[in-house]
Amino acid sequence: MDLDWLRDFLALAELRTFSRAAEARNVSQPAFSRRIRALEDWVGTPLFVRGAQGTTLTPAGAHFRPAADDLTHGLERARREARAIGDRNTVALSVAATHALSFTFFPAWIRGLMQLQALGTLNLVSDSMEACEAIMLSGEVHFLICHVHPNAPTRFETDRFPSVPIGDDVLVPLCAPGADGRPIWSLPGSEDAPVPYLAYSQASGLGRILAACQDLKRTSMATALTSHLAATLMTMARDGHGVAWLPRTVAADDQARGSLVRAGPEQFDVPIEIRLFRSPECRNDAADELWDGLVSGPAQTRPKSASERAAC
Repeated sequence: MDLDWLRDFLALAELRTFSRAAEARNVSQPAFSRRIRALEDWVGTPLFVRGAQGTTLTPAGAHFRPAADDLTHGLERARREARAIGDRNTVALSVAATHALSFTFFPAWIRGLMQLQALGTLNLVSDSMEACEAIMLSGEVHFLICHVHPNAPTRFETDRFPSVPIGDDVLVPLCAPGADGRPIWSLPGSEDAPVPYLAYSQASGLGRILAACQDLKRTSMATALTSHLAATLMTMARDGHGVAWLPRTVAADDQARGSLVRAGPEQFDVPIEIRLFRSPECRNDAADELWDGLVSGPAQTRPKSASERAAC
């Protein structure tokens, strides 16, 4: 059995159509279909029901899904741990970041730091918030970068895991525009016409944040899709499948092009902070130097305080 078969299975179970899952896995649809069929042949029973509206899991597929998820995550963790042992003499800094921040915020942030100090070899681990927390708690990385909100605490005790703010962001409700340029869906919706909601899964830190926001509870929405990936929700929103609360750092280009527009007024925006957490166990000289520069370094390297950001 090929490990890619399990990744294909999980993608199809989440996205529910062969075309979207094949696109997410970056393979042609015929090749993707052959790999799903090969997995079903290996298991010995159909895992999906194919239909005109997409695919659904068979009872056997639903039973197989958590095992496939555990296996892929377990192998990824084992690979990271083995790589960490092999890289101890070459990797200076290891940073975990949630998917949304690793694709957009992290490259520019780290590039700015590298202009001011030598950081050595970097290892970036990108995953869901739930997985990043597990990685951080097990002492596998020096730092973690994630979105935070005061109403949705992380698993890190403040006395053990110090942190500093390194940026600001905001979750904005977005959807595709109609022919007139106006949003297809409009918040707050109504009981007779609930807005289709593209939601984050429990593994997502952004999902936790949105679940803690009271303003969202005063809307009328019906969940149309769940994913821990902001990129997946953005694609679905762009294709007209509903409203997604997307980080501005992720969706800025789509908003500028007009392929995504606001689905509600600013009262539905959720301001969030980007923070860097430090591991109390995974330490080296490079991590100490970076932390000291962020916490007490010159103004151009130190994160701005709330009052400094407000004055900008």
